Amino acid sequence: MWVRTCALLYSLLVLVSSLPATEASHRIIFPNLQSVEVEPENVDDTLRSGFHFQPPKHWINDPNGVMYYKGVYHLFYQYNPEAAVWGNIVWAHAVSRDLVNWVMLDPAIYPTAPFDENGCWSGSATVLPDGTPAIMYTGIDADGQQVQNVAYPRDASDPYLREWVKPSYNPVIAPDAGVNATAFRDPTTAWRGPDGVWRLVVGTKDNHRGIAALYRSRDFQRWAPAPRRALHSGDTGMWECPDFYPVVTSHGVGGGGGVKVKHVLKVSLDLKRYEYYTFGEYDHAADAYVPDAALADGDDGLRYDYGNFYASKTFLDTARHRRVLWGWTNESDSAADDVRKGWVGVQAIPRKVWLAPDGKQLMQWPVAEIESLRGNHVNVTDKLVRGGGGGNYFEVSGLATPAQVDVEATFQVMDLDKAEPFDPAWRGADAQAVCAARGADARGGVGPFGLWVLASDELKERTAVFFSVFKRDDADVARVGGGKKHVVLMCNDPSRSSYAEQLYKPTYAGFVDVDIAPTGKISLRTLIDHSVVESFGGHGKTAILARVYPTKAVGDKARLFVFNNGESDVKVTNLNAYDMGSAKITTDA
Repeated sequence: MWVRTCALLYSLLVLVSSLPATEASHRIIFPNLQSVEVEPENVDDTLRSGFHFQPPKHWINDPNGVMYYKGVYHLFYQYNPEAAVWGNIVWAHAVSRDLVNWVMLDPAIYPTAPFDENGCWSGSATVLPDGTPAIMYTGIDADGQQVQNVAYPRDASDPYLREWVKPSYNPVIAPDAGVNATAFRDPTTAWRGPDGVWRLVVGTKDNHRGIAALYRSRDFQRWAPAPRRALHSGDTGMWECPDFYPVVTSHGVGGGGGVKVKHVLKVSLDLKRYEYYTFGEYDHAADAYVPDAALADGDDGLRYDYGNFYASKTFLDTARHRRVLWGWTNESDSAADDVRKGWVGVQAIPRKVWLAPDGKQLMQWPVAEIESLRGNHVNVTDKLVRGGGGGNYFEVSGLATPAQVDVEATFQVMDLDKAEPFDPAWRGADAQAVCAARGADARGGVGPFGLWVLASDELKERTAVFFSVFKRDDADVARVGGGKKHVVLMCNDPSRSSYAEQLYKPTYAGFVDVDIAPTGKISLRTLIDHSVVESFGGHGKTAILARVYPTKAVGDKARLFVFNNGESDVKVTNLNAYDMGSAKITTDA
């Protein structure tokens, strides 16, 4: 039956489904396919990830309810148990002792009652003072309204939290007359203020204004809008998957000494399908949040990731005293490809996140546990890649399969005087527009230089992860402040990543807030996992995740290169590449 259905619909899908990763995740695009079961023998594992989390088959999206409980990490996520397109959404559930290897459990939350009979959408977990975990999630009720519900474990002594119970008093938050009932979702982890009152935020909108709507409760059962209903808002469309949490620097922002606390507000933009965050001061008494004045507060603001990364969620890991970030990456191929291969969506590597010492942005880095999968090691030290206009490169050889590797490299620019001027026309543009204008094959002054990953033998397939450095003029240095005389651009250019048609191949890019002048050095870490390329520049200041689908550079046919297309020589001062093992994904016995 699956084969016949796929054959009948495949031609139509090819015509209409070459949609980018910007497709909204709450819209049934292919109702005829949302319950088409994928038979195990029909799943195509060629480009499946080896160490990024994904279930054996079908559609996944947002990470939900992430938490640490009784020695176990819990990852819930939006999942279609019936097909490889969005629909029939439940809360799937997996557990781990190390954030690397996972045990798949039965779904934790699925439609069972009038308050969620049309869907169980995203939400968060809160551990109450007595140690009991509570999940708040969005249900779609019998009238199609988005309402907020609570669920508790049936047996809190079970560290796997296999079964969850929904109290009959749900929903605990329903949209009143002042709320858009069709855009009211994704409650945050709750927090309790000095007054003993619980608070949480729900994402909503008023016309084009996204809103982080604040609700309060004394008993975690009866919730009401705060007197100041909007914790924050912005003219950027619907705010999905908000996250609000404190970050601490032990030395004080700006080096003033003492402990300094900032609060981070992250929102996911339904219109643009990426996220941005601010951080600033939160007044518990007034329930007022004010972002730092120096930060852009809008869709041109700071982002966790400048690539294919959405619906992220953090949790406080009390075992290792860190905040951990999860995020979802959608496919960039067509729905026809999704149906053919039988799986859709991957969770990014969990990342430790913290406030930078200078207080200007958040830093992030893959959790240390992922390094347990490292195997065979290749090192390159003090190797010069000549400049002169491009075409200079070398292969990083000795890896078993460069389709599944972890690469850490430090590059040193040997002549920053060759940096081209930063075009004044780019000053108002985002990094992605600059990178699109000056991609990996451009011939620059300083760069492009970096890695060609998932490259084929003849280099006709390759994905470029690279830096370009530009020189600011004196007026721009004065305008920006901080004394940095150079702009460092980090890009992912997949334009030559595949021979396959019907692929979405956007260029992703972000600026890296580093002063490259003193040493000429810039670092890059890239996790390569078959169809996932996840990169971190400047020791975690800029992250870019991309999905690519090579047709020749697959498995042991993939290759890894360092390249330099600039006039300045670039030295690879140190490069360490590791073959990566695969995570163990098992089923609960």
